Amino acid sequence: MAELERVPPGVDPTVPSSARVYDYLLGGKDHLAIDRAVAEALLAVAPDTRLVARANRIFLARAVRHLAEQGVRQFIDLGTGIPTSPSVHEVAREVNPACRVIYVDYDPVVRLHTQVLLADVPGVAGIQADLRRPKDILGDPHVTGLIDFDQPVGVLMVGVLHFVMDEEDPAGIVAAFRERMAPGSHLVISHTMAESAPEALAQLKMATANSPAQGRFRDHSQVARLFDGFELIGPGLVPVQDWRIGDEDEDQISLLDGPPRLRVDGGVARLIRT
Repeated sequence: MAELERVPPGVDPTVPSSARVYDYLLGGKDHLAIDRAVAEALLAVAPDTRLVARANRIFLARAVRHLAEQGVRQFIDLGTGIPTSPSVHEVAREVNPACRVIYVDYDPVVRLHTQVLLADVPGVAGIQADLRRPKDILGDPHVTGLIDFDQPVGVLMVGVLHFVMDEEDPAGIVAAFRERMAPGSHLVISHTMAESAPEALAQLKMATANSPAQGRFRDHSQVARLFDGFELIGPGLVPVQDWRIGDEDEDQISLLDGPPRLRVDGGVARLIRT
């Protein structure tokens, strides 16, 4: 009952949240019993998933750092999740303190956290919105007030598109953002892969069926097509623990016993000039 009393308004404690499950895997504190149950069921068949979650977070930081070093000064982080340090604005501002960031997530728990953490941070804002409605995001006054679409922007879709079903048109969502992006812009995607161990995928599907956390696990060629209109840079679309560019070698991730049971691939791509 104590846990139920801490549930924010609008949150159903019987429905798992992808943001809270991810928070649990990263060792955070903002999750409910249902989220822990989903995570533990997955860990039972894919015990290295905590390492994969951490590798995905490191991939995000590496990608943001690289884009900031290339001169990108504004970022849209779609499917932010519960804030974890270092966050996107912290990484980007290590390169240039002028970087601006919009955080977007539909989860009310994420919104509460971002409101508190970003209240006194100029040039950074968070909105509650659904990735499946890109026009709403692109037209939001917080976004239009902070992001100049005539300048390069980094659009981050890290660990989120596998929650978009085929009928919800993930390629169309990416295209809606691509159409607004100026030359020099970049897209960052990571995605849970169909090439994962079958028992890990089966457990995830069973635990999250008919909930907002249910996933659509795509194969390498399907995820690669989400980058249409962009040119992959660095190593291309690879497991997140293997993505690095240049001489970067910090934050090495060693996954035990070979490839992880739950595979997450990531890629960074530059907008093709037309």
